[in-house]
Amino acid sequence: MNVELPSWIAEWKAPEPHAGHEERMKAVIDLVRLNIRHRTGGPFASIIVNDDTGAVAGVGLNLVTSLNLSILHAEMVAIMMAEEAAGTWDLGATGRYTIYASAEPCAMCMGAIPWSGLRTLVIGARDEDIRAIGFDEGVKADNWIDGYAQRNIHVIRDVCRTESAAALKEYAASGGHIYNG
Repeated sequence: MNVELPSWIAEWKAPEPHAGHEERMKAVIDLVRLNIRHRTGGPFASIIVNDDTGAVAGVGLNLVTSLNLSILHAEMVAIMMAEEAAGTWDLGATGRYTIYASAEPCAMCMGAIPWSGLRTLVIGARDEDIRAIGFDEGVKADNWIDGYAQRNIHVIRDVCRTESAAALKEYAASGGHIYNG
C-alpha cells in the first residue's frame, strides 16, 4: 500500500540539519497542529532524522481517522516513509537515525521502533498526557526504557513536553475523535 501525506504538508517547515532536539520537536509539534487544523488525523506526529546529515528522512502523521487504517500512527508512517526512501526495512543498516515523536509511542509503535533499526527515540508528551485526553495506548511494559537500552536504543523524554501536551488538549477541545478510548 502506498500511503501519501496530505497536500498541506507543503506548509510545514522542516528543521534545519544542524537543529537540536528542542528545535526538531517544535517542528514535530507544528505538524501536530497542522494535522489538527486540517482535520486529517489524530494529534500525533513524528519525524526521523539521519544522525549523520541532520536531514529529515521520514515524516509521519497520525492518519488513522482520515484513511480509516488503525496502523497509520505517526511513528509507523514516519518509519514507512524513511524505509521507502532508504530502500530498506532496516534503517540501522544504512546509518544511525533518530525518531522524534510528539508523544510516547503506543504499544504497537513501541514494537516497531526496534525492528526498524532506529537508535534514538526523542519524546514530547508522556503516556499519561495521552491517556488524560482519553486515548488508550495499549498495554506497555513498565520497564520499556530498560528494554530499549538492552537493544542499544537511547530514549530521551520530556522534550517540549508542555507544548506537546497542550497540542493534545487542543485536539480534544476542538472535538477531535478520540478513537480506541
